[in-house]
Amino acid sequence: MAAKKACQSFSKGLIEDVHRWSCLKQTGVSLRYMMEFGSKPTDRNLLISAQFLHKELPIRIARRAIELERLPYGLSEKPAVLKVRDWYLDSFRDLRTFPEIKNMNDEKEFTEMIKAIKVRHNNVVPTMALGIQQLKKGMAPKIVYEDLDDIQQFLDRFYMSRIGIRMLIGQHVELHNPNPAPHVVGYIHTKMSPMEVARTASEDARVICYREYGSAPDVQIYGDPGFTFPYVPAHLHLMVFELVKNSLRAVQERFMDSDKVAPPIRIIVADGEEDVTIKVSDEGGGIPRSGLPKIFTYLYSTARNPLDEHSDIGTANAVTMAGYGYGLPISRLYARYFGGDLQIISMEGYGTDAYLHLSRLGGSQEPLP
Repeated sequence: MAAKKACQSFSKGLIEDVHRWSCLKQTGVSLRYMMEFGSKPTDRNLLISAQFLHKELPIRIARRAIELERLPYGLSEKPAVLKVRDWYLDSFRDLRTFPEIKNMNDEKEFTEMIKAIKVRHNNVVPTMALGIQQLKKGMAPKIVYEDLDDIQQFLDRFYMSRIGIRMLIGQHVELHNPNPAPHVVGYIHTKMSPMEVARTASEDARVICYREYGSAPDVQIYGDPGFTFPYVPAHLHLMVFELVKNSLRAVQERFMDSDKVAPPIRIIVADGEEDVTIKVSDEGGGIPRSGLPKIFTYLYSTARNPLDEHSDIGTANAVTMAGYGYGLPISRLYARYFGGDLQIISMEGYGTDAYLHLSRLGGSQEPLP
């Protein structure tokens, strides 16, 4: 019933259009292509980019809107999921009603519109997390979460697609920056120093640890400070921040009541031919082997969602040490988006090593779920 109710604000024609567009083929873009294309943001290139997005974004958004309507266990009817579905339908409608882009005036208006779409979707991840909480609340406790594998796979597809949509919009919008920093092409830094990004991300994570516990273990970073390669600094920051935050929390909680000094977290940056690998090592006690399969799921977290039932979505920006349990699975998707990966190896009773592999070649196409 709830699904029907939410649909009434959308015309039958729009819903049919969504179904039609969801069957069209998506077109993936590589990091290298984004970099080469964006290195000359002439009017002609901006026009081509806008025309591409005008066709591509409705396909990607329509696919997700359809999936949001077909989720198992009644997840599609949860109020939070209906809200996300409505955001997707609103954005689809905005894109489809926008006229053909013929000149730079059209391009400017289109850029403003997709900027607004990106903002509309800012809270998709915590809102979906709230939908999962609403689902779990109504479920019998005896349901085994392994049975929810299809929801897990849906969320992987859904969030991977979201990373791609936000990358394409953000890249296009950033190309309009009249004074880009040196070596910056939209969201991409062609000479990014992984050591530098790791340092900033670690400091940010330590600030949060201080705020929560009153102290924070040291972070030591090893690698060649002069080494650079093309990547998206915002993506790398998010991943390293998450890994260091987890390590800080584990070490802090293990040594909180101990007379021993908390051991440092060690980050090693290695530049190989194919991959740049960043290893984050801690002595925070590790994870039992039986718990390892669970760390990449969206369904296990015991942490409180910053958007609980009663909070205002607009105010839920506080980052906590526990987050809402989506940090690792989403970090892995960011790594995979440009052909990398994230692996966690643990020694129970000692600590955990996280290996973040980033593809150095930049030639792999976006994964298109």
